[in-house]
Amino acid sequence: MDWLISDGLPLLARIFLVWIFPFSFLDKIINWNSALKQASSGRLPGGPVLLILAMICELLTPLMIVFRFYDGIAAFVLAGYCAVTGLVYHPFWTYPRFWSAQSEGYPHIWDFFKNFGLVGGLIFVMYASGFIQTIGSTIQRFSALI
Repeated sequence: MDWLISDGLPLLARIFLVWIFPFSFLDKIINWNSALKQASSGRLPGGPVLLILAMICELLTPLMIVFRFYDGIAAFVLAGYCAVTGLVYHPFWTYPRFWSAQSEGYPHIWDFFKNFGLVGGLIFVMYASGFIQTIGSTIQRFSALI
């Protein structure tokens, strides 16, 4: 029972937290043209390059988080990815009457909140790995020099 609580549940939580990303990676391969169109639809230039970077992020960082290989850094990168994609590709507030189910912006509300829910879970991974504490002490040491 101790293994389940100390190792099994945290592993399961990590898997569930990131398992959407490998499937998103596969979807981008299968539906390349659609993914490229979406990547090019935002305010950021370089759609094809962004799409390749997104795919690398969606494939590598979940594995790193699940297997605890530089998991704090991987969670930081993936959290940044989720925040940027939420802000750039799901700006629900730019659509008129976005809370109306008939609005084009309505589905973006839930994608936006999903992305930031994932950011919250990834912050827990950063904390559990010691990444946040390490960065915090590094910032403290650096600020003492200034």
